[in-house]
Amino acid sequence: MSLCLDCNITDWRQGKYNLKKVKKLARRAQKLKHSTSKNPEKKAQRQKLIENAYKEYINFAKVILQKAELSLSSILADDMIIIARMEAIKIYMNYAEKFIDQIDRRVLNGEKIPHEEKIFSIFQEHTEWIKKGKAGVSQQLGVRVCVLKDQFGFIVHHRVMEQETDDKIAVPIIFEAKQKFDNIKSCSFDKGFYTPQNQEDLSSILDNVILPQKGKLSQKRSEIENSDDFREFRRKHSAVEASISALQNQGLKKCRDHGIKGFKRYVSLGVIARNLQTLGQGLQQKELRRQKKRAAA
Repeated sequence: MSLCLDCNITDWRQGKYNLKKVKKLARRAQKLKHSTSKNPEKKAQRQKLIENAYKEYINFAKVILQKAELSLSSILADDMIIIARMEAIKIYMNYAEKFIDQIDRRVLNGEKIPHEEKIFSIFQEHTEWIKKGKAGVSQQLGVRVCVLKDQFGFIVHHRVMEQETDDKIAVPIIFEAKQKFDNIKSCSFDKGFYTPQNQEDLSSILDNVILPQKGKLSQKRSEIENSDDFREFRRKHSAVEASISALQNQGLKKCRDHGIKGFKRYVSLGVIARNLQTLGQGLQQKELRRQKKRAAA
């Protein structure tokens, strides 16, 4: 709308009205709930209302899209700023076409949309739907990050997990860390990292692999996980959870950069900040111990 005004095109005099109408149609469709009645006739009537509301919504959206295409085709500009604005509009128009297609398939045709086709943010395309499997917050929107912490409290390596799960990165992240720190001998993992193949591959890289198995344990596996060495290493794992909470508290709960490159940069800066804080805490404790010895002397 503002682009047309700048280019002296009067096609969008009712732009604000059309925007309000689209929002109104969308809200009307979203508010209609599926009937919980056991009466098939009532359920069919409610389903018909829902389908009609969505049809009206996507039909009007198609009209707006067609009008936008005509307006863009009528703009002849060599100004780079105008061209960039036109390209940005085309990106959002492509999103609109995709969403119209998905609504048509899901609501009107009863098709289940595959997860990989779903878009969770039109502003940050890398955003993923994360199933946490925990009480309270079972799902989150974002990107997973895996961190490795040493015995001194420093984060020695991290990995932004693009379309990856824990079990897929257990071996790669240790391999990457070993290239930087060859003296890594052991590592403790969560249950989510476990697969029989990961257990085998990690055992060939590390001297001690603390990788709890998911599900019911065999007698042999139960003996391994109840051994003193396994429990001792496992108790130290809580320190990693503390680092994750610290990273979130220091700004990584919400990324304020843009794009996947910006996300990775933001995570790296957060890790550096956490390590500097850990270093500062260590120096502070060392100074306090020195002062106590002086006072005692």
